[in-house]
Amino acid sequence: MDARGRSAWRRGRVPAGVGVVVAWTLAFPGAVPNAVGRLGSLVETFLPWLGLVAPVLLVVGLVRRSATALLALVLVSGVWLGRFGGATVAGEAPGHDLTAVQHNVSDENRDPDGTARALMAARPHLIALQELTAPALPSYRSALAARYPHHAVHGTVGLWSAYPLRDVRPLDIRPPGFGDDWNRGLRATAVTPHGEAAVYVAHLPSVRLGPTAGFGSAARDASAALLGEAIAAEGPGTVIVLGDLNGTVDDRGLAPVTSRLRPAPPAFALSWPAALPLARIDHVLTRSATVVGIRTLPATGSDHLPVAARIRW
Repeated sequence: MDARGRSAWRRGRVPAGVGVVVAWTLAFPGAVPNAVGRLGSLVETFLPWLGLVAPVLLVVGLVRRSATALLALVLVSGVWLGRFGGATVAGEAPGHDLTAVQHNVSDENRDPDGTARALMAARPHLIALQELTAPALPSYRSALAARYPHHAVHGTVGLWSAYPLRDVRPLDIRPPGFGDDWNRGLRATAVTPHGEAAVYVAHLPSVRLGPTAGFGSAARDASAALLGEAIAAEGPGTVIVLGDLNGTVDDRGLAPVTSRLRPAPPAFALSWPAALPLARIDHVLTRSATVVGIRTLPATGSDHLPVAARIRW
């Protein structure tokens, strides 16, 4: 008993209650409603960070000698490890057939040549870039030309390939109300030694967080639906999607895309913002092929970190 006559089970009940709510949210994030301010998508975007309540519960449990808080700590830790524990022990990728790099290079990048060299250091076979600008594009073309003789650019997205590309065409993923000058998608067929693959490069609209609109992802969600329709229309065969999707694979707003593709293996590989990465919004997703390893590369002149994925046919 403490000075107020409370037992170890009665002390710390409020933080323990918070812990139970967090554990429930980690286990069932889809139950968080999305109708008001897209709260569900916001929670899903930063879902792993809910685990930070665990050390708080540990401190409360020890300082206040609260058995209830320590029990909640066990619950939160168990659910978090069950969901994300694999990402903390991800090892070296097994055998793979090709490497793909995805990078939003930023339209404010002052060192496109250095960025191109940093991406080539990973020795990828495919490189997808977003936020290409007209002044920077010649630098990327020149720096990548020798090792990636095949490339396609549409609007602000581009694909460089060590393998021949055919059937290159624009991909219209414009949400309603966006003008004809908004061109942030392309589709090409890469002819690799392991077989052909439909390769999509996409940059979905940004989301905004505000006090009135909440998690403003409506335009992104509409664009994701169009991208999902294009993937669904593909015939049988391998599909590789490389893109800044402005959301994590847990975000239900990206379900039209992620439900049709295989996610990368457990690994945090947080890509944004580069200075203090909080979420992986840059993705390499596949169909009829498997991403067997994913990691971030060293920072470039962008506010995103590049993401490199190893893919097995």
